[in-house]
Amino acid sequence: MGICENRVVIVTGAGNGLGKAYALELAAQGAKVVVNDLGVGTHGEDGASKGAAQQVVDEIIALGGQAVANTGDVADWEAGHGMVQTAIETFGRLDAVVNNAGFVRDRMFVSCTPDEWDAVLRVHLRGHFCTSRHAVDYWRAQQKAGNPVDARIINTTSGAGLQGSIGQSAYATAKGGIASLTLVQAAELARYGITANALAPNARTRMTATGGFDMAPKDGAFDVYDPANMAPLVAWLCSGQSAHISGQVFELIGGRIFLSEGWTDSPDQDKGARWQADELGPVVDKLVAERAAAKPVWGTQA
Repeated sequence: MGICENRVVIVTGAGNGLGKAYALELAAQGAKVVVNDLGVGTHGEDGASKGAAQQVVDEIIALGGQAVANTGDVADWEAGHGMVQTAIETFGRLDAVVNNAGFVRDRMFVSCTPDEWDAVLRVHLRGHFCTSRHAVDYWRAQQKAGNPVDARIINTTSGAGLQGSIGQSAYATAKGGIASLTLVQAAELARYGITANALAPNARTRMTATGGFDMAPKDGAFDVYDPANMAPLVAWLCSGQSAHISGQVFELIGGRIFLSEGWTDSPDQDKGARWQADELGPVVDKLVAERAAAKPVWGTQA
């Protein structure tokens, strides 16, 4: 018996890459999976992977699991409600939402257009909002009705969102917002029996292929960037075993797992009175020198 036996999980963007790996692992661990995928390409173009959701469902069923396809737009309010209803009507309940769907439109900040900016923020930020918001409505209603709730939200941030990435201003902004959203969800939703955590994966996907990253597997070596490496943590976070963990941002690279420590205060210097503008240069230099070194922005030298 798997650790997600009889739990019902929505996975968005599950037609390819990471989302597909999550859906397959969840099903292998006993979950009933709503496989959501709109069928767009890495830049959000229509029809680039039409039918991908059903293909994953067919694969899960062939392996003895249970799944249903959904092709709704994660950033559409009504489609988010429809996704939750698909889970409830098909499997009788909902226990977790894995927000994975997204795309990139890489552009240096000086070249980014308003339409590109809005499209990226829409799929990532609004996309994380719509489905989870309807799921939370369902879970709150269950809790108020006296039914026990042990629910999960798993969000997808990125190293780009945690420390920035050259050529990805819109994507980094969206992913940084998702990390902050996770902290707020964890604080606000605990009273309803809902946890919220985020994952910053490092894996070979259609999106990383567009960025020119060298993630090809090496002959005879552990495939560090196989998307399946990320899936066991997602399954664990969706399971009943993770009820005590919330408000965390996990990073994974191959077999390495660690937590992001996030923004935190440095050592301070207190004058006990208002600073004068011409006094602040040496003070700021001292604070920068004393704090822990930040991770470098992706695409810059350490």
